[in-house]
This record gives sequence, C-alpha cells and structure tokens, in this order.
Amino acid sequence: MNLLRIAAVTAAAMSLGACATVTRGSSTAWEINSDPQGAKVETSNGHQCPATPCSIKMKRKSEFTATVTKPGYKPATVTVTNKVAGAGGAAMAGNVLVGGIIGGGVDIATGAMLDLTPNPAMVKLEKAE
Repeated sequence: MNLLRIAAVTAAAMSLGACATVTRGSSTAWEINSDPQGAKVETSNGHQCPATPCSIKMKRKSEFTATVTKPGYKPATVTVTNKVAGAGGAAMAGNVLVGGIIGGGVDIATGAMLDLTPNPAMVKLEKAE
C-alpha cells in the first residue's frame, strides 16, 4: 500500500513540473498598432504583417526589432524584449515549491515564464518631408 501511495505522490508531483509551459505556453500574440493605421510591419526575426493593427504569434523568449512603414511617412522602429511575467513567475515559484527542478528548467528553456514587452506596441508615424 505504501508503494502505491509513493507512486501516486510521485506522479502528481511530476505532473506539476513545467507549470508555466503548461498553463501559458511558449508562444504568445504580439500586438502592434500605428497612428495612422494601415502600416506594414516587418520584424528582424522574419515575421511580418501587411497592415496595422495586427497580431503576430511569437515565442515568449523572443527579442527583436520591428520596423513599421507606410508610404508618405518616416519609418519607425520598436525594440521588443522580454521580462518575467507575474503569472510566469508564480508558475516558476510553484515549480520550486513542489520541487520540480526539471519543470523549472523546462519553463526557463521554453521561455514560458516570460512576456514580450512592449505588448501591445503603439507607434506614431511622422509625416515624411
């Protein structure tokens, strides 16, 4: 009976590993808008959208530059980084409390405990001369 109980507790503990990866995922929607709307967005990691406002699925651990262009306006850039999110930090803390060292490692490796910043991004385009 003790062996069965130990197996159940071990299985439960292992299921809690990588809490942020399970609850938040390793990707998120990065949103961008511009004033005026309808600008093209191209990122340094190869993603693009034809017109703002738009949303691009990105890895949470991404760091990139987005270039926003529209005819008649000067190009603008946004630097996007990542930071530990409140929810991601809580999930990581759950890993530590339960003893999920492996789960914590998975959360770190996948970037699941991170959020992109700024998100959403807002860019005000200046008229070209």
